[in-house]
Amino acid sequence: MPTISHDLDELEKMIVKQGMTLIRRRGYGVEIIGPEEAKRHSISLLAMNHLDDSDLFGQFKNLAVSNPITAQLLDMIGKENFKRLEHTLWELNDEWPITLNESDYTRLLIKLSVALTRIEQNYFVSASEYHSGEIISLLRSLLDVLNLQLPIEEQIYLSQLLGSEAFPESGLLIHHDDMPTIEGVKQLIHYVEDQLHMPLMEDRSLEEGLIQHIKPAFQRIKDGIAIRNPMLVPIKKEYGPLFSIVQSGVQQVYTHLKVPDEEIGYIVMHFGASLERLKPFPRKIRAVLVCTSGIGSSKLLAVKIANVLPQIDLIGHYSWYEATRLPPSRYDLIISTVDLPLEPDRYIKLSPMLTPEETNKLRSYIEGTTLKKVNPALSADEDKAGQSPMDRLLQLQLYSGIVLRLLDGFHVHDLPLLEGQEQLENQLPSMLFLFEKPYIAANSDKIVDQLLAREQQGSLVIPDTELALLHTRSEWIKEPLLALYRYDRPLQLGEDEEAQAKHLLMMLGPLKLDSYSLELLSEISAMLLLPDLLTLLAHDHAASIKLFISKKLEQYIKTKLDWRE
Repeated sequence: MPTISHDLDELEKMIVKQGMTLIRRRGYGVEIIGPEEAKRHSISLLAMNHLDDSDLFGQFKNLAVSNPITAQLLDMIGKENFKRLEHTLWELNDEWPITLNESDYTRLLIKLSVALTRIEQNYFVSASEYHSGEIISLLRSLLDVLNLQLPIEEQIYLSQLLGSEAFPESGLLIHHDDMPTIEGVKQLIHYVEDQLHMPLMEDRSLEEGLIQHIKPAFQRIKDGIAIRNPMLVPIKKEYGPLFSIVQSGVQQVYTHLKVPDEEIGYIVMHFGASLERLKPFPRKIRAVLVCTSGIGSSKLLAVKIANVLPQIDLIGHYSWYEATRLPPSRYDLIISTVDLPLEPDRYIKLSPMLTPEETNKLRSYIEGTTLKKVNPALSADEDKAGQSPMDRLLQLQLYSGIVLRLLDGFHVHDLPLLEGQEQLENQLPSMLFLFEKPYIAANSDKIVDQLLAREQQGSLVIPDTELALLHTRSEWIKEPLLALYRYDRPLQLGEDEEAQAKHLLMMLGPLKLDSYSLELLSEISAMLLLPDLLTLLAHDHAASIKLFISKKLEQYIKTKLDWRE
């Protein structure tokens, strides 16, 4: 009883923060009460924190689960619903305006699956909370394919869920809470990079992985939730020197937080994986992917391969029939999730989950079989005739075209701020007019409302500067646009008196924005953490700012495409 009481005391803090109440009375029992939305959110969080990809995307029937808690969690999210949703959303892929990354896609699937499972169990959201709202077209298509009829309140709830997760209009670039996280992660990577003399900043997966991990992990530390790491002893044994370096870096960057060794261990694993990824092969490995279990599994495996072994150049996805008839000169290796009627030195069989053991198996196979089989000199000649150089040229054309159009339209406007006009809403109409785009002028009121709504979610004033980032995506905007406005005195951005800025960088984009443009705009927004760019934005002319941004984007594109001088 004392053990259970202590555990419930610890849980109660988390339950209250999630908008629910823990009831425990003698003769009654233990119960969690609260709004249905809060319960769904709590179940989703448990699943995201305690289930991995092999649990979620593994076999759906006759699943042998050794951990009863894992089995119960899978039951709570409704694994059959998860499977149906995964297949259906990929069928509706053309209706998505953007491409979600792997973690966001998984999170969306979990939330939708939990909602459908709760509905099946006759737990519904409050009618008063969802009596009005828009039902988006993606949900209509989803319900049609699944052949589901839902109450109007649930349709509105799911529309809002899909709208915030799959169509994050307010998150064109970086959410305002993410800026300190990104800045801290960059500082930590730079510190470890300097100590190890390894180009860790070139590994995009390291930065993205740490950003996704550190924010929720450090919030749990701030909330006083104990962190357990059963792998701490072997991590310290295998990565002793790296552990010490990362620990010193965390202490130096996050001075306000006492980070326990258990959490340092998790961060060390990110750096250890990055060092493995950066361990070079003598050359690029051209690989063909064969996956017969559906487009979702195929994409999942491709993403995992790109993350763990970026030296592998996936030149295409083929059926097993097509792959077995490809000329051997077109590729170095076939990666398949099924057995193929080929010699063992031409392909390797892996699961869509690509476990750490399989990653090591793939690396060993390449080093022990693939690289020995192909003459490196011949490989260089074949590479010139293969697909990857053409792919890189096409991607380079796409990237460079976007950059040139964006920077060509970039202007700096030095403006006076009149008395009584200090509020952002007073200035936005004239700021939009300076774009000199007829379609923006015709829809100025609607775009102003969207920018103000975005600002109400949290000011994007860059810490310790007089610069703010304003951005939105809208159906009224036809192309990515960028402009800088510099006022002679501070502009009031919101109700918070401290939310002021003299310089405002505005980014606008269409609602349906291609992934290349979104990627480059995100990269520009991340540059706002660079002191050199902040200085240029505050004092220099447009040409100098364009030159700086273009150089940084050129470097980014070269790294992204693995461009060879």
